Amino acid sequence: MSEKRFFTYKGYPLVRLGDQLYYGNMYDNYVVWMQILSKEKKGDLEVASKVKMYKMATDPSLPPMKAIVKQSERPTLYSALDMAYAWLGKQNA
Repeated sequence: MSEKRFFTYKGYPLVRLGDQLYYGNMYDNYVVWMQILSKEKKGDLEVASKVKMYKMATDPSLPPMKAIVKQSERPTLYSALDMAYAWLGKQNA
């Protein structure tokens, strides 16, 4: 039986479906959900120009709106990932 692997960024799994990304381990207390709200063309590529982020508790007994403990908005996907890494790093330290 082969083990499934996720793409990781700075040691945490990163899963993307369209314009939504989940960053972190679901067995930890928190993950970060990111939504790409807008994109702009840079040469031949479309890059995120506005990303909304939510730090969410992974406790399945919480209603979705109560699970959100922190939110922010960033101008690039890289800056959003950098902030998400800081959020998760502080939580897991």
